[in-house]
Amino acid sequence: MASRKPQRTPEEIEDLILRKIFLVTLTPNPENSTSSDPRVVYLEMTAAEILSEGKSLLLSRDLMERVLIDRLSGEFPNSESPFSYLIGCYKRAHEEIKKISSMKDKTLRSEMESAAKQAKKLAVSYVRIHLGNPELFSNGNSRDSNPNSSSSLSSNSPLLPFVFAEVSSGIMLDGFTGNELGSGVDCPPGFLEEFFKDSDFDTLDPILKGLYEDLRGSVLKVSALGNFQQPLRALLYLVKFPVGAKSLVNHPWWIPKGVYLNGRVIEMTSILGPFFHVSALPDHTIFKSQPDVGQQCFSDASTRRAADLLSSFTTIKAVMNNLYDGLAEVLLCLLKNAETRESVLEYLAEVINKNASRAHIQVDPISCASSGMFVNVSAVMLRLSEPFLDANLTKRDKIDPNYVFNSNRLDLRGLTALYATSEEVAEWIKKNNPMETDGSRPPGDVENRVLQSQAASSSGSTLNVKPPTTCGEKAKYPFICECFFMTARVLNLGLLKAFSDFKHLVQDISRCEDTLATLKAMQGQTPSPQLELEISRLEKEIELYSQEKLCYEAQILRDGVFIQNALSFYRLMVVWLVGLVGGFKMPLPSTCPMEFASMPEHFVEDAMELLIFASQIPKALDGVLLDDFMNFIIMFMASPQFIKNPYLRAKMVEVLNCWMPRRSGSSATSALFEGHQLSVEYLVRNLLKLYVDIEFTGSHTQFYDKFNIRHNIAELLEYLWQVPSHRNAWKQIAKEEEKGVYLNFLNFLTNDSIYLLDESLNKILELKELEAEMSNTAEWERRPAQERQERTRLFHSQENIIRIDMKLANEDVSMLAFTSEQIVAPFLLPEMVERVASMLNYFLLQLVGPQRKSLALKDPEKYEFRPKELLKQIVHIYVHLARGDANNIFPAAISSDGRSYNEQLFSAAADVLRRIGEDGRIIQDFIELGAKAKAAASEAMDAEAALGDIPDEFLDPIQYTLMKDPVILPSSKITIDRPVIQRHLLSDGTDPFNRSHLTAEMLIPNTELKATIEEFIKSQQLKRHGEGLDVQSTKGSIQPPSGEMLID
Repeated sequence: MASRKPQRTPEEIEDLILRKIFLVTLTPNPENSTSSDPRVVYLEMTAAEILSEGKSLLLSRDLMERVLIDRLSGEFPNSESPFSYLIGCYKRAHEEIKKISSMKDKTLRSEMESAAKQAKKLAVSYVRIHLGNPELFSNGNSRDSNPNSSSSLSSNSPLLPFVFAEVSSGIMLDGFTGNELGSGVDCPPGFLEEFFKDSDFDTLDPILKGLYEDLRGSVLKVSALGNFQQPLRALLYLVKFPVGAKSLVNHPWWIPKGVYLNGRVIEMTSILGPFFHVSALPDHTIFKSQPDVGQQCFSDASTRRAADLLSSFTTIKAVMNNLYDGLAEVLLCLLKNAETRESVLEYLAEVINKNASRAHIQVDPISCASSGMFVNVSAVMLRLSEPFLDANLTKRDKIDPNYVFNSNRLDLRGLTALYATSEEVAEWIKKNNPMETDGSRPPGDVENRVLQSQAASSSGSTLNVKPPTTCGEKAKYPFICECFFMTARVLNLGLLKAFSDFKHLVQDISRCEDTLATLKAMQGQTPSPQLELEISRLEKEIELYSQEKLCYEAQILRDGVFIQNALSFYRLMVVWLVGLVGGFKMPLPSTCPMEFASMPEHFVEDAMELLIFASQIPKALDGVLLDDFMNFIIMFMASPQFIKNPYLRAKMVEVLNCWMPRRSGSSATSALFEGHQLSVEYLVRNLLKLYVDIEFTGSHTQFYDKFNIRHNIAELLEYLWQVPSHRNAWKQIAKEEEKGVYLNFLNFLTNDSIYLLDESLNKILELKELEAEMSNTAEWERRPAQERQERTRLFHSQENIIRIDMKLANEDVSMLAFTSEQIVAPFLLPEMVERVASMLNYFLLQLVGPQRKSLALKDPEKYEFRPKELLKQIVHIYVHLARGDANNIFPAAISSDGRSYNEQLFSAAADVLRRIGEDGRIIQDFIELGAKAKAAASEAMDAEAALGDIPDEFLDPIQYTLMKDPVILPSSKITIDRPVIQRHLLSDGTDPFNRSHLTAEMLIPNTELKATIEEFIKSQQLKRHGEGLDVQSTKGSIQPPSGEMLID
């Protein structure tokens, strides 16, 4: 053929090229060798028609389409399917163009290239026609199927393998499975681009819709270990074409409709839902994905090599980040396109709104999307937020708080607010929108919301907030604003919910392990088949829980970038919220702005939860700017008029606890406490205030909750006392607030100490009774098995209660000890001194009194019970207060305690202190205090005897002691001694006789009665003057300790 080439005319060359491309001939015996190709079809009828028209049988551009139609419409033996044939035409045209490029004759080359390119274009056009109308060229033996016939996708669009081949070329897949979609298929270069670029929407839309359905199906129930990457790349490839983006958001499954639509339905049936479902996290059995990540990577994890686990962690983290990046790119592609942007926002809003119940403690897996989906959406939304999370947060002014009131996209109004009630918010909106009487939202031009761009105008840290839009205006919000609020909601329902689930999972594992240990101990004593079954069941449950825990760790905890992106977002959140109240400055405004008060409470709660969680992950806080978080916490943790929920403010203390240098293991956090101006000035003050506020939370569990919260505060205060700048601030507060917040703090600290130590010591007695029961082996074995189990459980429960209460009691007594060394005055106030003295006397009685032996334990350290240390601290408090008692009122307060005081306790305690090596000066001062208390007791008895019978109207109605400063309660009109009622008001702000509101300022001095009492005392003293009274003590004596002691 090459030797005859110069003799051919251009028409003959064109005929030859087109016959090669289309594998057809118009003559029965063509001159060239292509007739040997069995695929070449002789179009006899077409040739006859052409001859009848008087035309040449040489193929040309004019005849090209006619010949192609006849080839596709005819029935020929062993012919390819229309799709395969057209793809072949495109490939052959491509090859011919390469050959034509070597022609020397420029004119001929140009003409032949034009013909071959037209053939390519025609092949592409007819592929579109065929795929859009498959029945058009259906001829019985030409049914299209996937060229990769062994694939599970054989019923899908024949175009799909070519898309997979296109996106997979030169890219290594994750390597978990060998199921590479589209393998063995060779996509002709440039075919897909030409297919999707040069055509109208109506032609391509049905083809694209089919492809999207196929891609959705290919990742349905695929886990992180499956092949989701090819379908994801294919999806991204398609949406990069404007027609592909438009077709996707116009698909009926873009946002499924229907009366039964819920979060799970969106996840499983929307086009993007199954892509977002791909995850390593556990899901409900019905929706479980394959391969099973927990089973494949983490089964029998305790016996696996650390390197194997690390490899699994690394791989899962890598493939999940591929998913996040791919999905973020898909959404970004759609958001950049003005035609599709609104649809993306609507989809995200629908996903959020239909899954609002994921915020509940118990989540229904049938009606709510999976944790995996929402963690994925969280990661993707954080990627979309990156442009406005720069270090200086320069775009925060584009976030409008009125979005919460006016958005007709997200359901934000029903969320619990930081301070305002729903009624207050509604009233405020009504006041600003007088026309909005029915509470409906303004319609808003949603397109303009997205396109509207607001210039950042504020250079400071405050925001210029306008009232909500009036009814006649259209709410317009920039994308940054929409993205900010959507990300906040998604993180609440996704990442933060996953943290909560993980925490509960760890607790479940711990509970199961404790139960398992108990059951194994019982099985060792009294074996039974039932116990064996229960042990086996628990072991399987623990194995499953452990797999799930490692899956969470792999996808979330090990992904430092994910955590840091979330921290960057919440840094923006707190800086923006502070802007609503005027910026980072103290004191706060006198009234809380409604914009701040109305913000969803979870905005702050999520920030705190994330900080707590991140603080427990090694290196998660490295490089994170924590100063803004610190400022926010200091500003609001003691401000109930800004953040109403006391548990949320208590959570802020948890964050600070995690940041204490000795706990965080990072020197970076010490600067937050020791070199931070707002911290030095306000931290101790606000911690003391919160310690007081937390007494009344409004919850039915408030009595027990306060101990846990105060434990965190106490740990922080103990650390801050060791920092000179904070200790100085503390002493200043005690001086300024001697009768204010500091006195309240001291009162609650004393109350808690008494309750906790008393509760611990009583529980020790109960524990010893149980211990005695169990040690009597013969009697114990005779009891029914169920009773033994119940008593054993009770024993372990009592152990835990003692351990916790004792730890808290030690903490409180320790704080009383170290603060009383330098701050004495508040302890000696009339309303406090007797309370403190009674507490110390009670503790002393328990530790060295007659009942001390009953508290002896085999292993006291196990229960945090350290009687030697406790006695030392109690004695230190006695001595500190005695040293600072310039007016000598403390000894009298000690001796006036009729419940626990006994002069011999002091000498008994001194003997113990000598044996355990206490400082001699402390012992000497303590003995001297005991002598003073004894003298005061004697004086008090003399004074009491001198007064004789005291009229009832002179006695305090609560304590039945002679009143020194009688006051009238304004509501009940009852007269009471001032120190008694002031002590009551420290714990309870009501009249003890009718529960009406009462404060110290409302007390009315009863000057007349006071004068009468003073006159009575004077007259009685004169009457008794000169008479010798022999008053004998009637108090029982206590034997000094000897032999075996509690503290030995």
